[in-house]
Amino acid sequence: MNKKIYIIATGMNGFDTMTQKAVAVLEKCDVLIGAKRMVSLFSMLNKPTMISYQAEEIRNFIAECNYENIGVLLSGDCGFYSGAEKLILLLEHYDTEILCGISSPVYFCAKLNMKWSDMKFVSLHGRKENIIRHIAMNHKTFFLLGGDVRAEHICQKMCRYGMGNLRVSIGENLAMPTEKILCDIAQNLTDIHTDTLSVMVAENPHSETFIRTCIPDDEFIRDAVPMTKAEVRNISVSKLNIEKNSICWDIGCGTGSVSIEMAMRCYAGKVYAVDKKETAVHLTEQNQYRFRCDNVETIQGNAEDVVSVLPAPDCIFVGGSSGKLETIIDTAYRKNPNVRIIVTAVSLETLHQCTAVFEQFGKATEITQIAVTRTQKVGSHTMLKAENPVFVIFGGTVPEPLSGALPLNPASL
Repeated sequence: MNKKIYIIATGMNGFDTMTQKAVAVLEKCDVLIGAKRMVSLFSMLNKPTMISYQAEEIRNFIAECNYENIGVLLSGDCGFYSGAEKLILLLEHYDTEILCGISSPVYFCAKLNMKWSDMKFVSLHGRKENIIRHIAMNHKTFFLLGGDVRAEHICQKMCRYGMGNLRVSIGENLAMPTEKILCDIAQNLTDIHTDTLSVMVAENPHSETFIRTCIPDDEFIRDAVPMTKAEVRNISVSKLNIEKNSICWDIGCGTGSVSIEMAMRCYAGKVYAVDKKETAVHLTEQNQYRFRCDNVETIQGNAEDVVSVLPAPDCIFVGGSSGKLETIIDTAYRKNPNVRIIVTAVSLETLHQCTAVFEQFGKATEITQIAVTRTQKVGSHTMLKAENPVFVIFGGTVPEPLSGALPLNPASL
């Protein structure tokens, strides 16, 4: 039997937010498949139905049924955090057509008289994503909510990170008879109770316009805890080639200065900041709030014990290992043989130990020695004040060069 599969986006509430073509196709379908809420919107058509939103179940039903024109109903638009992504792969051997619909950000922004072309889209529907880091980096951030995260939870978190004065807009049950839209600053919406089926837009007129690097030392909250200085931090973090969704470890985090600069680069990833000292962990948490990095998780304990339960890392910075460098690196390579590691050392003994450990695991090392000298005013004169030299040791896999890049032809310049 030649089966035709239509993946039909129903918009917010069915007929009112569907395209005319989708409605016409819907009416000629022999059977409708979808979640109960989707299928119930079209009960007046009196068509056979199959209730499911699981891609595998839908694929199996299609394979076994005797219907020719099959409609699969999905909410919103099929290209916006939709189950269509997985379903289309499972149905690759069928004649399949996707019919677009009106997504929740398009509908909601129209209600707000707000353009959405400059908006960052984040789904929290059954997912764990960084919230504050996205708001900090974007003028407008759209959140698709659902599950355990509700709009009031985001407002509460914004207040904890000093963003309570930012304007937010919340939409509940869009296009339904119970539709409700609230617009206010976050601190005024922390005690509301929103529906699970909601969306939210946070506006940040002072969003970050670039990824900060080499942040001045005096911007960090400090105490009698060691801190990796700006220039060393800049070179170390840069050599790690941190990607937006990287998993990073900061071992011996101290004040958390490296954790913060890592977090700003892996804004869709995670940084695990580890230190055995309670004071260091507390300082890192303070700086986490100061620089609005909710993608940093602090852990107090001995690094050699903590790393055994951490997720596999893409990048590691070791500022202090308490003599357990070999154990830490061994654990890291077991979790990810291609992990990139930076270790800093201020003594020749530590440098020798570090290179010996990398060699033990068959990893080539790249060593950079940094000697920073800053100016200091003494009366009417400007003197030079040297910092202690620091060795930056890189061990691991160097990222591949850009693929598909054309070789530069000097004659074309």
